[in-house]
Amino acid sequence: MRTAAIDERRRARAATLAGLYAVTPDLADTACLVRGVEAALAGGARAIQYRNKAVGSELARAQAAAIARIRAAHGGLYIVNDDPALAAAVDADGVHLGENDGAIAEARQLIGPDRIIGVSCYNRFDLAEAAVAAGADYVAFGSFYASSVKPGARRADISLLARATSLGVPVVAIGGITAQNAQDLFSAGADAVAVISAVFDHAEARDIERAARAIDAVFHAARKN
Repeated sequence: MRTAAIDERRRARAATLAGLYAVTPDLADTACLVRGVEAALAGGARAIQYRNKAVGSELARAQAAAIARIRAAHGGLYIVNDDPALAAAVDADGVHLGENDGAIAEARQLIGPDRIIGVSCYNRFDLAEAAVAAGADYVAFGSFYASSVKPGARRADISLLARATSLGVPVVAIGGITAQNAQDLFSAGADAVAVISAVFDHAEARDIERAARAIDAVFHAARKN
């Protein structure tokens, strides 16, 4: 049952989605994944999304639980990609849905009223409008730049970000984002940038932290302007 108090708590949780939204790479090595997530948070990531397309359900659950423990120790918003049931099982802050991940209403039944739901809207403002009307707590657009993770991804126009500020929910940009191009996205209206490669494509934790810190610095500079 929805109440104004529950909706307000969820909006407040979603509002913390700002700056670097670090999305995990496809790693089977859980210890390596944990070190990377800890480094990203140390570098200023405000949110972590657990996304791993290369492992089975048992390992995915173990990794998602490991990241939940990191969140408990270090803070930050924690989102699970694609799987509302897993998000609820590890007490994540929410779930992120793509176009083939089921309806928002179905996800809401699984994760409950307090957790947030983010939705990929690709290059279409109409999808974002429909998602917010259906109860999405944030929307994501992209790919804005060429992406090594999804080389065939649909490309989005940066003007979508300014337009989406009218929706009243946080707006996330994704796709090929680096410390060098994030400024344009923040300036155009993105609240957060979702990044995989530019953060996690480093062998050493100190380099992951350094990469995260560079994007965090861009965010803070954009906020001052």
